[in-house]
Amino acid sequence: MSAEAADPAAPPRRRSRPRIDLRRLGRVALLGPVPRDRLPDAIGHVADAHRAHHPDADLGILHRAYVLAESSHRGQMRKSGEPYITHPLAVTLILAELGAETTTLTASLLHDTVEDTEVTLDQVREQFGEEVCYLVDGVTKLEKVDYGAAAEPETFRKMLVATGNDVRVMSIKLADRLHNMRTLTVMRPEKQARIAKVTRDVLIPLAERLGVQALKTELEDLVFAILDPEGYEETRALIAGATGGEDPLSAIADNVRATLREAGIGAEVLIRPRHFVSVHRVRRKRGELRPTDFGRLLVLVGEDADCYAVLGELHTCFTPVVSEFKDFIAAPKFNLYQSLHTAVVGPGGAVAEVLIRTHRMHKVAEAGVVALGNPYAHDATAPQQAEPSDGERADPTRPGWLSRLLDWQESATDPDTFWTTLRADLAQDREITVFRTDGRTLGLPAGASCVDAAYAQHGERAHACIGARVNGRLATLSTVLSDGDTVQLLLAQDTASGPSPEWLDHARTPAARIAITGWLSAHPDDPGSEAGGAGDADGRTGAAADGPQSTAPARTRSGGRAANVVVDGPESPARLAGCCTPVPPDEVVGFVVRGGAVTVHRLECPAVARMREIGRAPVAARWRDEDGGSDAAGCRVTLVAESFGRPRLLADLTEAIATADAAIVSATVEPPSEQRVRHTYTLQLPDAAGLPALMRAMREVAGVYDVSRAQHPAATG
Repeated sequence: MSAEAADPAAPPRRRSRPRIDLRRLGRVALLGPVPRDRLPDAIGHVADAHRAHHPDADLGILHRAYVLAESSHRGQMRKSGEPYITHPLAVTLILAELGAETTTLTASLLHDTVEDTEVTLDQVREQFGEEVCYLVDGVTKLEKVDYGAAAEPETFRKMLVATGNDVRVMSIKLADRLHNMRTLTVMRPEKQARIAKVTRDVLIPLAERLGVQALKTELEDLVFAILDPEGYEETRALIAGATGGEDPLSAIADNVRATLREAGIGAEVLIRPRHFVSVHRVRRKRGELRPTDFGRLLVLVGEDADCYAVLGELHTCFTPVVSEFKDFIAAPKFNLYQSLHTAVVGPGGAVAEVLIRTHRMHKVAEAGVVALGNPYAHDATAPQQAEPSDGERADPTRPGWLSRLLDWQESATDPDTFWTTLRADLAQDREITVFRTDGRTLGLPAGASCVDAAYAQHGERAHACIGARVNGRLATLSTVLSDGDTVQLLLAQDTASGPSPEWLDHARTPAARIAITGWLSAHPDDPGSEAGGAGDADGRTGAAADGPQSTAPARTRSGGRAANVVVDGPESPARLAGCCTPVPPDEVVGFVVRGGAVTVHRLECPAVARMREIGRAPVAARWRDEDGGSDAAGCRVTLVAESFGRPRLLADLTEAIATADAAIVSATVEPPSEQRVRHTYTLQLPDAAGLPALMRAMREVAGVYDVSRAQHPAATG
């Protein structure tokens, strides 16, 4: 099956088999049983396609699966007017032409029996085994009666979880959707659009990530025709207009064949037409289409080394377009794709794009995971064993992106959250690999930041992340990572630290966003770190009050030790605000926030004015007398040091802080601006009385021209 969608205006292409008439197969399927020693004519085309890839395949199980499918679907009709059995036949034929093995084809014949007929999973298991039963169950939809509006997202969740255990589940689903999209014109326009959008947002990205380009490209064209009919017609007219007259690609292809023949390199040179969406994208990118933009040259060779030999000849005998060269053999894409990409200038200045790959690479490029045959068999071929084990391609049946998807979906219990996050995740179609300091790798979407790397490596422990080193240099958590970077995540010792809402601005991965959102939802009265995203800026104080008295001492989240502040209120739990980190003898005032807790601010804190502006009533707060007992944990404060940039500045500031017996809870260094650098530290002091001396010691550090208490705005919710 070609990766290019059928184009009625394009020149006819050589096919190994004639186009299948599914209406005729439907009539054949209704004619009743056939002798047991031969296959029914309706499935004969599937058998031929299957034997083309697997000459020794046992067709007996396909015969039995067809008989069960035909008898169980007998009497059912599709909206197109065809007998329903034509649908599983078409799905199975698509997979057979891609080279799927017998178990997948058996399951595809039966994929709708449990959902739409009286056949049960127990029957499938008894007659065809556990593997086929698992695949059929994986693609069986959940009932709307049971799940209501959540049926569709929860069905996709179920399929993805099943795909995590057996990738063939998604292969069947993709072929199923392709045949449904081919026959979608019988549906109402609004239903066509809804199905096309889900195909565009979910299934096409999944086909891309699984490397099944043959299905992906045709799905793209079918979606294009439904969602943008005007653009589709314009593109079709352009392609039709380009088919007449002399084809410059043919001349370049002849020259390439002659060049390789003279060099003694055995190669097959083909002209590969672009599908509609590809032509549309090139037109949007370049504006004016060149005559050679409607196709590319495909050079197929026997061995990997031959690919580079072809490349050398082309770059020697033709003028190469250097900017177009990409080596996806040395560095394969995360979806198994391998090929050399280049472009050369032919006669008359015509530029032709060229793809160079082996026959095996081409099969994998077209069929992706389907081309692996049975990926769970133990007799893996040598090329598969030679693939690098970098975490993304070590197990092609469970690529890194799928493992990450399965991890975050467990936290997205709400169907709407899952559905929205899934679409956003799949929209990120490029990946990067970054290295950890232990030599292991992390696979992340392009544009990911240190925040994403922290949650990918540490999970919920990343809540305590205070910064990072990227390629050995200190960096903020908002730093965007590039392919090949080495990243070291720095975690605070205080496990009660939590993320700032600003982290969401820098998080691209669902795992990070869900974890951060979950923490912030669980701590609604905590403004988090306002210092630029390097950890928590306060003591995470605030929990239940000690007792029934109306004047309640504040308590810390980090262990429940009593703080030296009390508030007036009906058993109100209290906490010190993270925006201004009050310490004795600051004048303080409290405000009730979500959950009934009281957050205590310094009187001059900007948040106090905003609270009063929105009508929040202040709550009296005061420091506890010395004879009432002091806080064994000391006090926590956030300081901002303004300085001129110089070497060893961070080390000298850290030493000054340590000399004052203060512990660093979190720290961030903002990128230099006009040679000025801002450092923000959240510190734990043994006693508030030591704060003035600490600030003086920090000001005495060379290059520091000001040290002040943090005055960041706090959340008012």
